[in-house]
Amino acid sequence: MKPLEIFLVILLSIGAIQGIIYGFILWRNKNINQTANKFLAVILWFFAYRLLVEVLKLFGVGYYDTWYHILLEYNWIYGALIFFFIKAYVTPKFKINFNKDLIHFVPVIIEFVWSNFIKSQNFFWDGSRESLSWLGYWGYIVWMQLPTQYLISAALIAFYIHKSEKLLQKTNSQGYMIIVENTKWIKRLLKIMKYYAIGVIVIVMIDYLFFNYAFNRFYHYPIFIGMALITYWLGIAGFNKKDNEVIRLKTVLDPKEKLQLENIASKITILMKEKKAYKNPDITLSSFSKQLNEKSYLTTRCLNTIFEKKFNDFINQYRIEELKRLLKDPKNSNFTLLSLAFEAGFNSKASFNRAVKKLTGKPPSALKA
Repeated sequence: MKPLEIFLVILLSIGAIQGIIYGFILWRNKNINQTANKFLAVILWFFAYRLLVEVLKLFGVGYYDTWYHILLEYNWIYGALIFFFIKAYVTPKFKINFNKDLIHFVPVIIEFVWSNFIKSQNFFWDGSRESLSWLGYWGYIVWMQLPTQYLISAALIAFYIHKSEKLLQKTNSQGYMIIVENTKWIKRLLKIMKYYAIGVIVIVMIDYLFFNYAFNRFYHYPIFIGMALITYWLGIAGFNKKDNEVIRLKTVLDPKEKLQLENIASKITILMKEKKAYKNPDITLSSFSKQLNEKSYLTTRCLNTIFEKKFNDFINQYRIEELKRLLKDPKNSNFTLLSLAFEAGFNSKASFNRAVKKLTGKPPSALKA
């Protein structure tokens, strides 16, 4: 085996193994996102399966022999799985409706039937066209000598990514809202998968138009290197974000309670903007509520319902905005970022770093830009 082939085997095998391992971790995870995590696990398993098929081909044990008739390329399922992964993430208590949702899996059923039919032709083929039926012959041409599999797979991925992006745009639906800052990694996933689908189309068409679809590895294997890298990144990202809260149920208020919380919200705004209560590094929910002359549970309810923030996040958001203002002031050019963070109300470097990363998704140094 050539050095390049050894490198490919190692790379694809690492991607496949990680996909299997992270898939099992996500499948077993019990949290608010367990349904979405199960779809992500299945995506990782299908990616891992596809990579393992390619490893077998590189070793020469997965093609024109017994394995050829067992291993099938489920290329047309990725798009639907991505869509249901996103839908499960942003829909409270999501469950598949088989009567309604089965249509999304029709393409992979067609692929399964078609692929088995084409592979069965090998039992009849004696090297001549006459040994095959009309359907068998032209089915083989369309399936094996045209880039049908890859083009339809890429088109389905692009189509379902478009549907997924539309789901994420509905940030404020009846009964719940999507926490936009917690969907950034999902949007990156969709963008990467979209570029990957476009890349597959470009690579396959180059191979088909200029190399007679000869599966030249220089053009063919970037598809699977890309899949291995996506599997590697997706496994890590999915594991790190498996407990991420993406949706928040809305609270329905009666008019009297709504008016009460809006009055508290006005007092909070005055306390934050005019008195800059956030600059107190030792501020707590209890001390904050005393300044408002309100009970702590009402303050919490107001923050969660009206401002849609937890107490610490609410306070730290103001501190970050204050820090940005301080950074823009030329008088503070000689001060370090951390000293200005303390001036804005943060009480430690660790809490400052955590708050900025959580609320902005960027490192603290990015605030200087």
